[in-house]
Amino acid sequence: MAATRLHVALRNGFAAVALALAGVAACSSSDMATCDDHADCPSGFCRADHTCAPDDDPDASSDPDGGGGVDAPLGCVPDHDGTLTRDELLMAAGQTARFRVATDVTVDTAGVQGSGGARAWTYTAGATGDRDLDVTLLAPAGQWWASVFPTASYATRLSADSTLLGVMRLDSAGVALIGVVSPEAGVTRTELSYEPAVPIIPTPLAPSASWNVTATVTGVASGVGAFYTERYQSRVDAVGDVATPFGTFPVRRIAVDLTRTVGAIVTTRRSFAFVAECYGTVATIASQDHESGSEFTDAAELWRLQP
Repeated sequence: MAATRLHVALRNGFAAVALALAGVAACSSSDMATCDDHADCPSGFCRADHTCAPDDDPDASSDPDGGGGVDAPLGCVPDHDGTLTRDELLMAAGQTARFRVATDVTVDTAGVQGSGGARAWTYTAGATGDRDLDVTLLAPAGQWWASVFPTASYATRLSADSTLLGVMRLDSAGVALIGVVSPEAGVTRTELSYEPAVPIIPTPLAPSASWNVTATVTGVASGVGAFYTERYQSRVDAVGDVATPFGTFPVRRIAVDLTRTVGAIVTTRRSFAFVAECYGTVATIASQDHESGSEFTDAAELWRLQP
C-alpha cells in the first residue's frame, strides 16, 4: 500500500525540473531582422533565435553585455558554438517564467530532419486543455525545507498536476536535483533526498554529452516512509531549432530515460528537454509511463515557453 501511494505521488515527478529564465521578451511578426551579434541590431539586443529585439523592447538595453541589468537574458550573449557553458545558464532564485502546458496530449517528438543533421520541432499550436502556468524559482530562505538542503539554490515545480517541488543545486557543474519536497511541512509532507545528486543540465554541455546516475531516494512521501532508487540515463540526442509560443530557439535536446523502482513496482518514463544558451529550458515533453519508443506521440505533459 505504501509503495502504491508513493508511485501515485511521484507519477509526474520529472516533467519540468529545469526551467527557463524569467523576464525574456516575446518575438513579434514585425520584428524579424536577423542578427549574429548585438551590434547587428538597432536596439543593441540580438535574441537567441538570431532576431533583433525592437528599440522599444523593455528587455533590450544599450548595454547588452553586462552592467548590472536584471532583465534576462542581458549579460549573456548566445554564441551558438554548440557547447552550453555555466555562464550561459542564468537560472536563479526569484526568476519567473510562463509556460503553456498541456497534459495527455498528442505530440511529435521526432520533428523534421534538416540538412546537416539538425532537426526542427514546432510546438506553437494550441492543444486541448492548454493552460498557462507562471513558475517561479523559489529561494530556499524562509522555506521549511531549507535546513534539510543547505546547498540548495532554488526549488521549482515538477509537474502540472502536482504541487511537489524539485530542490535544485546550481553551481559550476550545472543544475542538479538534490531533493523533492511538498510546499508545506507537516505529518503528510514530502521530504525526499537524492544521493548522489542527479545532474539535470551539466556544464559544460557538449553536443555529444551523455551521463548516467542511479540515485538512492530516502525520506517521506505524503507522510509515508520512502526508500527506493531512480536511474537516469541522459544524453544530448539531437540539435536543431524548436518553435515555441515565445519564439524559435537554437537548442540541444536532452533525452532522459527514468527507471524508478519502489519495492516491486518498476516505472519507466522518457522525457525531452530543449535547452537554449542563455534561456535555459524552453520546452519539455514527458511520456506516459512505460513508453518503449525512442520517439513518441502520446505525452503525459508538454511544456513550452510562453510570452
